[in-house]
Amino acid sequence: MEMASLHYHILVILIFVLQLNAISTSDHHHRHHDHHRKHGLKSLHFALYQHETINKTGFIVVNGVAGPPVGQTTTPFGTLFVFEDPMTLTPNRTSKVVGVAEGTSVTSGLDGLRAISIAKITLNVKHYKGSISVVGGTHNIKPSDHPIVGGTGDFLFVQGYVTSSPVDLTGLTVVYKIEFHIYWPPYATPTDSV
Repeated sequence: MEMASLHYHILVILIFVLQLNAISTSDHHHRHHDHHRKHGLKSLHFALYQHETINKTGFIVVNGVAGPPVGQTTTPFGTLFVFEDPMTLTPNRTSKVVGVAEGTSVTSGLDGLRAISIAKITLNVKHYKGSISVVGGTHNIKPSDHPIVGGTGDFLFVQGYVTSSPVDLTGLTVVYKIEFHIYWPPYATPTDSV
């Protein structure tokens, strides 16, 4: 009888701990930005729009070997693609250009929808000038998070991530919304722009 009671108490404690962990985990994302503010980290959050025009700002350098043909959202497996795309304040291509995304991607999914991407994004926004470097996996038709791995100018030593989400995948120019979540660690503060 004592063994059954002990097992019951252990089970109740285990369920309590698991529920507490589930609540903590689900609440973590919502408190993420508040956590950084409480700990005095300087942060900057904004969105820009990347405009990529095939054979004008983006080019296939090496054709892939398998998978779907080249389309607005797909390239064959192994395709090497390079780009130098303008970044604007709104989805409209004629809005003010405040940055340039330049980089490369290699199609890494046999379905032609996924790629490994590397980019340097040069920015002149909200009194900040410099560049950030990002790397990560991109899904051509779904949102993708990319970690920030470095920066220059006012973005020296920054950390954070960018989220790339498709806005318009029709026509010659495709448009992606790029959301920036930039944090300066305590030992690095942005310099005043010249």
